[in-house]
Amino acid sequence: MKQLSVSVIIPAFNEAQTISLCLNSLRSQTNLPEEIIVIDDGSSDSTAKIVKQISQNYQRVRLLTQAHQGPAVGRNLAASQARGQILVFVDADMEFAPDFLINLARPILLGQTKGAWSGEEWVKNWDNVWARCWNYNQGRPTASMTGGRGQKRVFRAILKSEFDRVGGFDSIGYTDDWTLVNKLGYQPKATRAKFFHHNPGSLSLALKQAFWVGKRRYKLGKLGIIITLVKFNPIFSLISGIFRAVKYLEPRFIVFKLVHDWGIVRGAWVSLTRGNQY
Repeated sequence: MKQLSVSVIIPAFNEAQTISLCLNSLRSQTNLPEEIIVIDDGSSDSTAKIVKQISQNYQRVRLLTQAHQGPAVGRNLAASQARGQILVFVDADMEFAPDFLINLARPILLGQTKGAWSGEEWVKNWDNVWARCWNYNQGRPTASMTGGRGQKRVFRAILKSEFDRVGGFDSIGYTDDWTLVNKLGYQPKATRAKFFHHNPGSLSLALKQAFWVGKRRYKLGKLGIIITLVKFNPIFSLISGIFRAVKYLEPRFIVFKLVHDWGIVRGAWVSLTRGNQY
């Protein structure tokens, strides 16, 4: 098996609550990466301060900063300065099983593929009702983050040479990590690398995340935005909320659905009136 170096890239925007957990789980890998690059995307909280403190005690961690431009721009900036031959893209609200990196990179190291994906993603805070409601809203009745509506494979690991060849991610908002598949023209190979994700654990965080989702670029342009504004109006949201509340035996989902869909509407309206912004 080839020995290729790995650079882990983490875009972070106001992730003070989770970034240390993310970095600590990467520091505990059975196969350590050559470097971990955190790109602070103009955070207004203590994200950058926390990363700096960790980097003083763990030299594999590097901190880059930029004005708030979104994760795609941040990932591309970090990739341009990465030393590793394999780039691994994760989020600041994730944690990882000790063998995550080696299991993810193994098919690349064996020459079986140029990029890898993993469907072994699980909700870390499943005991939180709002985190569960986020999954229910995606059509996922369990703590698994795989399946449900709109599930796509995204490159968690890719040869840097391939990433550079197509110019990295396109900055289009929430779905920017899907653009690499389209540009490369092939799918990442599935692996069993296990990791965990923190779903929004409060109504305010759910609103914030939904707003970010709503600001994405729409396939049908303004028509797609208008369809979204109609689809997520309060009447439809209430009906859908009641239906899923009964389905999942969770009455609080009604409140979640109204809050979530209001965030989508707000984001879609911003996208319609001011374009895709961060």
